[in-house]
Amino acid sequence: MDYQAFTNGSLTLMYEAVRGALASDDAQEQGGEDPRFRVRETLAWKKHAADIEAEMLKRGMLFSVIEWHEGQEKLPFG
Repeated sequence: MDYQAFTNGSLTLMYEAVRGALASDDAQEQGGEDPRFRVRETLAWKKHAADIEAEMLKRGMLFSVIEWHEGQEKLPFG
């Protein structure tokens, strides 16, 4: 995907959609259901999020990094 072609707002929206799908999966798992989106288990989701992050970093955008696993390494910026 050509992430450079997207506006800052579009990148933010796509990134937050990944975060929302992850939260939905977590809630379903906590409720004893199978996750609908399987974000944690699907490499393409993580690659999509990483590609968006890379573009946002290039642009100097501020964003909250998605926590894929509790206790993950934190990036050296807020």
